[in-house]
Amino acid sequence: MSDWMIEARDVQKYFKVYTDKGNTLKEKVIFSKRNKYEKRLILKGVSFQIPKGQAVGFIGKNGCGKSTILKLLSRILQPSEGSIKVNGRVSSLIELGAGFHPDMSGRENIYINATIFGLTKEEIDSRLEEIIRFSELEEFIDNPVRTYSSGMYMRLAFAVAINVNASVLMIDEILTVGDVSFQKKCFDRLMKIKEQGTTIIIVSHSMEQLYQICDRLIWLEEGKVREDGLPKLVGMHYLDSMEEERIARLNDVSREKLRGERENSILKLTDYIHPEARRDGTGEVCFTKIELLDRDGKPSQIFNTGDEVTLICSYSTALEQPEANFNMDFVKDNWQYCYGSCLCKAGGVLPRLKPEGKVTMRISHLMLLPGKYYLDIGINGPNGELYDNVRNILQITVRDYVTDEFGPCTFEHEWECN
Repeated sequence: MSDWMIEARDVQKYFKVYTDKGNTLKEKVIFSKRNKYEKRLILKGVSFQIPKGQAVGFIGKNGCGKSTILKLLSRILQPSEGSIKVNGRVSSLIELGAGFHPDMSGRENIYINATIFGLTKEEIDSRLEEIIRFSELEEFIDNPVRTYSSGMYMRLAFAVAINVNASVLMIDEILTVGDVSFQKKCFDRLMKIKEQGTTIIIVSHSMEQLYQICDRLIWLEEGKVREDGLPKLVGMHYLDSMEEERIARLNDVSREKLRGERENSILKLTDYIHPEARRDGTGEVCFTKIELLDRDGKPSQIFNTGDEVTLICSYSTALEQPEANFNMDFVKDNWQYCYGSCLCKAGGVLPRLKPEGKVTMRISHLMLLPGKYYLDIGINGPNGELYDNVRNILQITVRDYVTDEFGPCTFEHEWECN
């Protein structure tokens, strides 16, 4: 027997997609030439090995082959080429309730569904009460399942699958079963199953769930393994890729919209302008260039928590030595302000500007936690006049793969327990 709990070698899977398929025998004979099809290749030589007790998550865009992998591992499908080996009993949370009969009671369907998973009658008898208790359907367990709500139906199916005591548990985007309290119970049970040494394979678009459950992530892209490794590292690379694609799509639209002189002036500020940047103000004092530099003085939009960061804002004005204040903010999505600062505090003396000049802000230790942030910059006059304001001019990525903190920022701190 293999040392691996699961082993996939050069797995390929394709499906036949018919352009005009006959439905009856007569149609197939008479119109035989119509039965043309193309082979749609979903998996293109996927290989991986999973040891006993490891929790592995599969991530990727819709259509990349994640669910196909689960169905192959569950033996619902067979590979077109290559081989898959799975040792031990498998419980699949892929299509909850498959095999349920609507006219039979919940109790009867427990026996049907558990038998599909390979349990004997004696094993089902011994676990019946625990399954019913976990589903929280004691009052309705002897009613036909056609009278169940969709939430009740899913609860019963999940309760059966989670109590199979399988060697390998496979889950496909179903950790949102029932209400919030039941979801938490399902999640807690899943963590307990992991602690007991069950091998877990999970497909989900919830990165937070995957970070909590998984020891490893496998990123599928266009039917191939693009990256395989530590959850936070692979997850960050995956999210970066998704963001780059989103920005590229926005660029295609935004460049068409940026026609006016004022909008085009945003593009002159930096080579890394974000497509969602917005600018307003009188323009009497305005930014002419923005630079965001790392500790080596090189332009960058990717930093680690704790890095040194320098923001240099070049400006120009046609006014005669105007007084002005400069400000900057780091903002997350939905206008969540994480940090802001200005050159002069309230009540301070504003500097008088030259026709052209620079304002520099140095951050010795960037205290933002990992995530995506937008940079906003602005110039205001002594009475609050808005000379120039650019929102979302840059998007920066902050990384730190070892932190266990959460939220938008961190603090220097120590823990002590006596």
